[in-house]
Amino acid sequence: MGEEKISSENVEKTDEEQIVLPQTEATKVFTVEILHMIKEAQQQHGLRHGDYQRYRGYCTRRIRRLRKALAFPQGDKRHFKRRDVTLAQVTGKRADERFIHIPLISAERSWSYAMQLKQESNTEPRKRFHLINKLRKACIYALQLQELCNSDAFDARTKLECEAYVAWMHGTLHFELQLWKTAGEQLKRAQVVYENLAKALPDDEQELYRAKVNEFTPNLRYCAYNISGGRAAGANMDDLLEFRAQGLLENLDDLVNQTKTESSEGLQTIDWRGRKVTVRPEKVRLFLLSAQELDKSLEKTSKIVGKIELIERTLMDCKDAIQAVKEEIKQDPKLRSLTTGQTVSGVQYLLAYLSYIRHSRTLQRNLCLVDQAKSNFDDPNQKSQIGAGEGKRVRPQDLTRLYEIILQNVTEMQQITGMEEDQNYQLEVENLALTFKAFRCYYIALTLVDMKKWKEAVALYERSSKYASEALKGKTNGDFQLDNDLKKLISTIDSCKFSAHAYSVLEEDNKDDPIFTSKSQKSTKSLFERLSQYKEDQSLHTKNPNVFKMVPEMEAIPCKPLFFDLALNYVEFPSLEDKLQSPGKKGISGFVKGFLGWGGNK
Repeated sequence: MGEEKISSENVEKTDEEQIVLPQTEATKVFTVEILHMIKEAQQQHGLRHGDYQRYRGYCTRRIRRLRKALAFPQGDKRHFKRRDVTLAQVTGKRADERFIHIPLISAERSWSYAMQLKQESNTEPRKRFHLINKLRKACIYALQLQELCNSDAFDARTKLECEAYVAWMHGTLHFELQLWKTAGEQLKRAQVVYENLAKALPDDEQELYRAKVNEFTPNLRYCAYNISGGRAAGANMDDLLEFRAQGLLENLDDLVNQTKTESSEGLQTIDWRGRKVTVRPEKVRLFLLSAQELDKSLEKTSKIVGKIELIERTLMDCKDAIQAVKEEIKQDPKLRSLTTGQTVSGVQYLLAYLSYIRHSRTLQRNLCLVDQAKSNFDDPNQKSQIGAGEGKRVRPQDLTRLYEIILQNVTEMQQITGMEEDQNYQLEVENLALTFKAFRCYYIALTLVDMKKWKEAVALYERSSKYASEALKGKTNGDFQLDNDLKKLISTIDSCKFSAHAYSVLEEDNKDDPIFTSKSQKSTKSLFERLSQYKEDQSLHTKNPNVFKMVPEMEAIPCKPLFFDLALNYVEFPSLEDKLQSPGKKGISGFVKGFLGWGGNK
């Protein structure tokens, strides 16, 4: 009876306030995620450790800050004048969503005080009276919140959350008053609303509501137990489910459907590999819309160059979208904490989806480059294709390099964060890697054919055929259908393999012939000197054919020998002292010196 008086008084007060509202102002529509807001505040301010006093102090400071920021005080420093939030503050041009937080935080403050008293009532039973009064006050604020949310200023999701919150608060009060039947009805009402609200929301937002639903189960079972007097608890639980058919939640389905519509318009969701992902950033939503139109544009474009330009433009937009998601994670600390958990969160899954788009479109661009290169490919096994396209001729080495880049891209697809545990995805990517390994081995074999390495070419042909057969048996990726190309590759390998094997046998037969060298079978003799031997010599079709040598070859001749006189060191020559002039004898020179007076001994 007490609760009916509370409800009627508040309704009458609201009716009086609605009379003075201006009807010409355009109302804004707000979305308030009540459960998300209060759960986040509770986890950050004490309730993670069961500290209700700390949470109550936070609520008090929060209300003071809200009233100061909104210029909505209750009197001045000397006099107190109560001011409750009315519809005038949440409608009209000056409407502010933060006004709705005042009754919500006030209800949370009273509820946290009641839970604090409940802990203390174990040793002080008198505090139960104070506990009941605080829960009644919390219900009053919850009813004020519901009256505001039932207006046109709030969307269907806010109305549903507010209805569940009020039912939970009244169920908590009746549970403490031991009114088991009404407590069970109110708690079951909140449980049903949260269940339907979770079904209407994306997957990444359902976990919070399902956890809240599970919180009601012990209290509901206890209520059913007391209603039945300890017997047939399960049967009374079924009876409680019938309150929905009695009109207690008559507008539930309409509100759920309206919430689904608003959710798809305001927050676009994408379905990838059986999971729904919410897209919040505007840049990401615009990119996904443009990416959906890319396949249609590619079908209309006939030239490969045009397709490559379209894909590269999309890749630039994809890079910006990935950066936008990363910036959102950096700015929101809650999202940053979700990315570090063991389970893949919605934001991380969205980032993985964008990374997959980037890698798959890069792979598609590289396949277009391969098609462009094949139009100018100089196939050594099919001479008629030489010069089929316009532009520079492409060698097997060039195509091998392209497939190396493609395989590196496939490896990056396999290492996308968040997709390591998806077995189906990993099998698809591995099968895609086998497909491109088959093509790479084929073009490596063509390179070896051009180098006249027949045995190595046969081995590469065998490996390419093995990869192609395994890829056809594996699980294919829906975005890349390459089965027809693999079948065509296998048939081509069968013919090339026998040709290379024949050349290898011919090389074994002619390895002793001096005309053929051991490495390349190229002859150094001119055509005039080997007329009796048949050999395909491509140099005969060039500007300088090796037909006949006009200048004779230089021949080796013996050179003049060099002698080294080693015996000279051991020869002894005779003495010549007797033939040398003695110092005592004078010759004609001495006579002249004495005659002229200058010489001789003095």
